[in-house]
Amino acid sequence: MIRLYSDDDLWEAYAQRRRILAVFFAVTAVWLLAFWALFIYYVMLPYEDPNQTWVTALTCIVTALYIMFLFPYMGICFKRSNAYCRMLKFISLGLKESAVLPFAGIDDWITHDGVDVNVATFRVRNVKRDEEMIRQIYVDGEKDFPPFKEEQNVRLVSQGNLLIEYEILTQNKE
Repeated sequence: MIRLYSDDDLWEAYAQRRRILAVFFAVTAVWLLAFWALFIYYVMLPYEDPNQTWVTALTCIVTALYIMFLFPYMGICFKRSNAYCRMLKFISLGLKESAVLPFAGIDDWITHDGVDVNVATFRVRNVKRDEEMIRQIYVDGEKDFPPFKEEQNVRLVSQGNLLIEYEILTQNKE
């Protein structure tokens, strides 16, 4: 069986998440220091001093720059990193399902629980209706796609339709 994930993957994902949070907290600390310095300077000014306008404007500019940094950084970088860490945590703690299925093809990329994944389709026999159905198995977009060929039987281990391990059982006759 070929494993797609190792313990190092979880460690690296959490290290990346910690780096993203460290940058966020550093920028937030700089903004808070600048805000408090400008606030204290403003409070110490005499009544109707002409410097009040530029202090107020500078405070607004610093806060606007912080907000323009905050939404894309936390909304894109941290959100994606956090979703990947959560996915890896679910892989290590969740229930695994094993099956032997024939490979049917590849679908387009999608986002599953905040993580970009490739979609591999497999044929599954429906016992109740005596027909074939298509099951989607998600392959992590950060990993190389397995060398599946159509009509190959593949033993796979998944957790919540996310591929964890696979083994190609039969080779395609070409």
